[in-house]
Amino acid sequence: MKLAVISHKVCWHSSDSPSGFITDGGFPQQIGAISELFDETKVVVPCRTGGNTSGLSPLVGNALSVVPLSEPKGKGLRRKLNMPLWLFRNCFTIFRECLKADAIHSPIPGDVGTIGMVFAMLFRKPLFVRHCGNWLVQRTMAERFWRWSMEYFAGGRNVMLATGGADRPPSEKNPNVEWIFATSLRKTEIETNAPRELPKGSPIKLIIVCRQEERKGTDVVIDSLPLVLEKLPNVTLDVVGGGSKLDLFQKQAMANSVADRVTFHGKVTHAQVIELLKASHLFCYPTSASEGFPKVVLEAMAIGLPVITTPVSVLPHLIGSSNGILLKEPAPKELANAVIGLCSDPARYRSLSASAIETAKSFSLESWRERIRRKLVETWKVDSLSRPRVRQSSAASGNV
Repeated sequence: MKLAVISHKVCWHSSDSPSGFITDGGFPQQIGAISELFDETKVVVPCRTGGNTSGLSPLVGNALSVVPLSEPKGKGLRRKLNMPLWLFRNCFTIFRECLKADAIHSPIPGDVGTIGMVFAMLFRKPLFVRHCGNWLVQRTMAERFWRWSMEYFAGGRNVMLATGGADRPPSEKNPNVEWIFATSLRKTEIETNAPRELPKGSPIKLIIVCRQEERKGTDVVIDSLPLVLEKLPNVTLDVVGGGSKLDLFQKQAMANSVADRVTFHGKVTHAQVIELLKASHLFCYPTSASEGFPKVVLEAMAIGLPVITTPVSVLPHLIGSSNGILLKEPAPKELANAVIGLCSDPARYRSLSASAIETAKSFSLESWRERIRRKLVETWKVDSLSRPRVRQSSAASGNV
């Protein structure tokens, strides 16, 4: 089968990538895994040339290619007003790729993904939608529309998966909407990790990885640091990720007289995130934002970092009482007490570390891909999504 992925995810042209394109977040890993299910995958996305490409990863996969669209102009209301003109300019490309595809995948929330959903239904193509935002909380009319559309259209040949997890199904209105977790880690990246120990004598490193925006928790971690240092004078903090509030958080560190204890790394590649996590001891994530399934929390767990976070979205389900600490509220004093208490109890620290790794083993990219494969095969009533791949022998390929 040939798959067309229609998404708002911006990609950049790059001669260093096998596909000719790079992008950020967990999109490259997840689309690469999905491409392994199909004979051919076309990723139809807005693309740009030039600009700051630091922290971006190659978009690669099995028989994967990128079909560039122009980038919608503006943000918010301006973007919405410009969408009719953008659609006029890009309609033929989307039309062509949807028509050629055997199935369509539309990640949402996002205006381009929504257009992909509409084309899939017009052409009566098998459709696979992933809701990658916070399914449990809708604050805007657009968010309510995306949830309504998934609940209304789920069933038949339409596979609707909501990113997250809970003890109850995502929808009481339509049981065909199902949960799917999010991940960016291969099985081998998890299984090679061993439980961590608190360092003796050397600094204890706290880390937060996220977009540096309001409510993600970076300000709470920085405000907690003076309280932590009163009891643990050898603690440092790594702040990883770019965003509009990065400068503000740097000033906040100076105002708290902890600038010498905080390293701001800015936007880095996925591989660099993993290396920074491996060099740390505690993952702090006191978020109060609207979260879906924060992949970086799972990445920290896979490496063996106990997680100190808040009971937002899927986090209570993921962390529980065995993989970290759930704060009652995202407050500096609450966070400081949790850090001090855990760093003063090496046995509990090691137990949480070991449990975090074991939990993460169930959330590999291979498990995620297989979960999707089973659902698509069952719903689309096909034996397989791809033809068997014939492996060339060494003699046939000219190697001896």
